[in-house]
Formats: sequence, structure tokens, C-alpha cells
Amino acid sequence: MSGTSLDGLDLAYVEFNFDDSWSFKIIKAETIEYSKEWKHILKNLVSNSLEELQVIDEEYAQYLAETINNFIKQNTIDSIDAICSHGHTALHQPEKGLTYQIGNLKELSTLTGQKVVCDFRVQDVKFGGQGAPLVPIGDKLLFQEYDYCINLGGFANISTEIDNQRIAYDICPVNIVLNHYTLKLGFQYDNDGELAASGEINKQLLEELNNLEFYKEEPPKSLGLEWVRDVIFPLIDKYKLETKDILRTFVEHSVFQIAQQINQNKNSIVFITGGGAYNLFLIKRLEELTNCKIIVPSNTIVEYKEALIFGFLGVLRLRDENNCLASVTGAKQDHSSGNIYIP
Repeated sequence: MSGTSLDGLDLAYVEFNFDDSWSFKIIKAETIEYSKEWKHILKNLVSNSLEELQVIDEEYAQYLAETINNFIKQNTIDSIDAICSHGHTALHQPEKGLTYQIGNLKELSTLTGQKVVCDFRVQDVKFGGQGAPLVPIGDKLLFQEYDYCINLGGFANISTEIDNQRIAYDICPVNIVLNHYTLKLGFQYDNDGELAASGEINKQLLEELNNLEFYKEEPPKSLGLEWVRDVIFPLIDKYKLETKDILRTFVEHSVFQIAQQINQNKNSIVFITGGGAYNLFLIKRLEELTNCKIIVPSNTIVEYKEALIFGFLGVLRLRDENNCLASVTGAKQDHSSGNIYIP
């Protein structure tokens, strides 16, 4: 799994079992940090032409294969049913019928010598869906004891059950914005949210952020890097604030938007994962602004839940069971999505 926050490539070796219900065990997991070169390339994917993206696609597939092979070798893994890969999102414009994740080529199967299940989003967009979020089927079948599952990654996304239907959508940007500004101070991220905690809220900016049109839309809805670049960064930058004040204001914005979603049911149990779960200041503000029980699980699940679930999507695909829910993406039907490549 590789996400928009660009903290690296998440690899997880997982065992799934089905006996009336699904269970899992994460046996080995590791995040391989991107080199400066790859980070630069991935950060600027939206600036490339389609022809340039296709070249990067080939190179990224080779990089994935090499990294996966090293992981297999270093962990002496000898039993693999399949490699299930998300790739990395280059373009996500479902309203134009377009979503493109690089690294999802047959080459991945050839170079690893393994069966590969990948490219989970394209079919959903063809069916009129958003192609995202895809994790909610895993929330439904692997983490059903929680009222809400929230992932705080590049974007905050939520999934929950309403009238026996899984509903999920992107709430707002989080780390994709916070990390963008902490980098200006030479830090990869805001450790424990300490920088944000030291800043002050700019009320006018906060109001402008909270009044953005996206927040008035009804789900299903999803966000992409392009929206952040076109809307969020220019809005923040026109205020010319100190970085700590930007961080403080944006944390408050994110927490306000999340609280709007989970305060609808009192005393809910909310399961928080993703890198933002380590932002202690953000979590503290979330607890202060909600009437919910906030659960942050073990570090392994916090960091590898998305990799775990993309593995699970692959398992469902191999069993020809639905792994994309129309109630979540807005597609015309539930379906089993993903390409299967045999070496």
C-alpha cells in the first residue's frame, strides 16, 4: 500500500481465515521509506503528461517488484497465495471517469514470480462509482465491533453502518496538508502534534476552510491531491501565516469536520488508524469536541490497516466475492474488482 501522505511503501504479510466470520493475523509488516527521488516523483505525478506517467508506471512497477522481493527474502517467506497491491494513485478524477494507479502492471507478477491481484479502483469508476474509498468492506468484515472506523492518512475517511448498509466517504484532508507545511520547517511530520499545539487558530481562515463547498456535499464523495493543490493550499497561503498557526488552524478544521460526522450518535465507539493517530494533539482535540469513545489500536494495526485490507480485497477477488460496495462508492452495483496476473 502506498498512500498520499508519502511516508513510504507499506508491506504486510498477512494470514486470513474464514470460519463463520473473517479473522486475520499480521505476521510481518514493514514500511520502506521512499528515497528523495521517488518522493519527488510521486509528489509531482499530477504535473506529468499521460505519456510521462506511463514511463513512471513501468519504473514504479519495477521498484515495487524489487522491494517486495527483498521483503520476501529478508523475512524468509515461503508460502504466498498472492501479492495484493494498491499501487500509487497518480490521477483520481472519477467525475471524468478517470482513476490511475501506477505500479499495477503484469510486470509485477513476472518480476516477483507470484500471482498478483491489483488495480482495484478502475472497474468501480467504469461502473459510475468514485473508485474510493475501498477500505470499508474490510471495516465491515474485519472490524465490525466499532460504530465508526476512521483512517487519518493523507485524508480522513470514515466508514459506518447505516440501515444495514455500509456508508463511507472522505471527510477532509489531514496529513497531506499538515506534512506539506511541516516540511517547510525541515520536519517530515509534526511529532505528537507539538508544533500545532504551540500555534494559534486564525478564525477567519478556519471559517473559510469550514465553508468550502465539498463539506456541503452528500456522500458518496472522495478527495484527491488535485483538489488540495487547487483549493486548500492557495486558500491557506494567501493568509501568509506562521507555520505553527497554519498547523493549529488546520488541525482544528480537521477535528471540526470529523466531529461533525461522529457526533450524530452519542457514545459511539470510534476506531482510529493511520498516521494521524500518532498526532496526540489532534486526538486530544477530537476527544474534547466529541461525545464518543476514541479507540487507537496497536501500532501494527494503526500503521498497516490499509495494507491489511488491500490484502483482504485481493482475497475476496480471488474468491470472486464482492470487494467494492455500491453503497460506498456510488457505483451502479456491488462487484468483485481487481486484475489477476499469473507469472
